[in-house]
Amino acid sequence: MSTEPTPSSAAPETEPAAPSSSGLPQAAPQAAWPERVETGEHQVSYRVTVAAPAHELWAMLADPHRHHEADGSGTVRPKVSGPHRLAVGDRFRVAMRKYGVPYTMPLTATAVDEDELVEWAHPGGHRWRWAFRDNGDGTTEVTETFDYSWARPAVRRAYELLRVPADNGRGIQSSLTRLAGRHL
Repeated sequence: MSTEPTPSSAAPETEPAAPSSSGLPQAAPQAAWPERVETGEHQVSYRVTVAAPAHELWAMLADPHRHHEADGSGTVRPKVSGPHRLAVGDRFRVAMRKYGVPYTMPLTATAVDEDELVEWAHPGGHRWRWAFRDNGDGTTEVTETFDYSWARPAVRRAYELLRVPADNGRGIQSSLTRLAGRHL
C-alpha cells in the first residue's frame, strides 16, 4: 500500500508540502513560469504575471539599490552608488560578480515612466528594460528584456558567438520567477 498522498490529499498550494518517504517535497508553491515574448530583433524578453500592484514592482526596479532583490542571475550585489529613484539620464554604479570575479558596472537610465517602465544602458551598448502593465486586479504583467539591438554590429555578433543572449535569457527567467515568488 502506498503512503504517498493522492492528488486530492496533497498539501494546499499556499503551504509547503510534506516530504515524501524519500525526503523530497511532493509539491511546492510556484509562481507562474515566465513565457518568452517577441519584442524585436536582437532582444530577449520574458513575461510573467506577478500578484502585486505595478507601482510596488516599479518602485523596486526604479531603485537600483534594490535590483539585487529581483536578480535571479546571481551577479548583482547590494552595493550601489547613485540615486534611489531613477530618472532619465541618471548614472549609477552596481557591484557585480560573475565567474567569481567582482567588478563594478557603470549604468545610465535611458527610459523611466512611473509605474510602467525602467530601462538602463550598459557600457557595451545593450539595454535592460523592465515593463509593467497593471492588470486592474492587483496583479501586474512584468516583461524583462535584454535588448542588444543598441550594440554595435560587431558587439552583437560577439554576444551571439558567446551565447550571451541565451545566458541572459536564463537569467531573465530566474529574475522573473524570483520576483513573482516574492508575491505568492
